[in-house]
Amino acid sequence: MAISKEKKVEILAKVKKIVGDSQSIVFINFHALPVVESSMIRRTLREKGVGYTIAKKSLTRKALVEGGITGDMPDMPGEMGIVYGADLLDPAREVYEFQKKFDKKIQIVGGVFEGRFMSQSEMVTVAQIPGMKTLQAQFVNLINSPIQRLVIGLSQIAEKKS
Repeated sequence: MAISKEKKVEILAKVKKIVGDSQSIVFINFHALPVVESSMIRRTLREKGVGYTIAKKSLTRKALVEGGITGDMPDMPGEMGIVYGADLLDPAREVYEFQKKFDKKIQIVGGVFEGRFMSQSEMVTVAQIPGMKTLQAQFVNLINSPIQRLVIGLSQIAEKKS
């Protein structure tokens, strides 16, 4: 269905604002996604502070080019949605979880990360980065491991001598 010129200007302004304000943008293909599941995805994303919108591909491309995004724009086949957020990892991570849950109904097709276009495989890699709390816990465990081994070794030496 054709969109009026005023509506196109409104949508373009909205997408430009998204491109300007977001740290990370994920392009998704939502082929054959029922309305119930789409509503559930929107609700879940909203609760996590992640936005989700749908816009015409031509308007999205125009907003991205005017937004100064560098690199090669990925192909955007089929029905395309935009998932965005102020956090670098949350949009990609949330969509990746839905991609696993709703097999082949929703799929990452690319995105924008730190001001440059990313391919599908790069965005999936970004989505698989653990959260900050998990990374901090892994770091603490990494630092603690040699100390723990030293204590165990000293304990065994003390047991032998007594």
